Amino acid sequence: MTSIICFDLIPDALELCGISIALIGIFLGIASMTICDNIIKNTNKIQTKNKLLQTGLIVFLGLTIHNFPEGLAIGSGFSASETLGLSLAISICIHDIPEGISIALPLKKGGMNALKAIIITAISGITTGIGAFAGSLISNISYDFISISLGFAAGAMLYIVSCELIPESKHLYKGRFSALGNIIGVICGAIAHSLI
Repeated sequence: MTSIICFDLIPDALELCGISIALIGIFLGIASMTICDNIIKNTNKIQTKNKLLQTGLIVFLGLTIHNFPEGLAIGSGFSASETLGLSLAISICIHDIPEGISIALPLKKGGMNALKAIIITAISGITTGIGAFAGSLISNISYDFISISLGFAAGAMLYIVSCELIPESKHLYKGRFSALGNIIGVICGAIAHSLI
């Protein structure tokens, strides 16, 4: 997820409209995840559950929201050129695999049954299809809107990685193993980005 933020979403947003528009999207994404996080943490029902379940639900909300602008990017990309659309679709498909794992694993380890965790994970991907459909319909909209959408996706993912996934992995696995996993993930993402 970190490599998608650094090598795809933020650079594409910057390239479309520059730093000021991209930063608006990034800060909107971070703000929306902060609000979602606060809502979940303030809900008494969820507060009684363990931290892993809470993390899984926050990641689910965040990724469901951030999948829409990714879909928007795919739809808009196909409208611009088949090569761009296909490249975006493949890279997003590849990075959706660890995203799905990052939703399902905390939910399952937090006590949710496997079928329910799988269903919730699948639901989070529906917004990508909705976003792709919307992107293809409104592909002639201003680049500002697309840049803000990509920035929003980057901000949402940045919040999730920084405030939920990395701290939780450090909490679960003491020592260097989680840090090495993060480093390997970024390197693999960079290699995949260079190949696509």
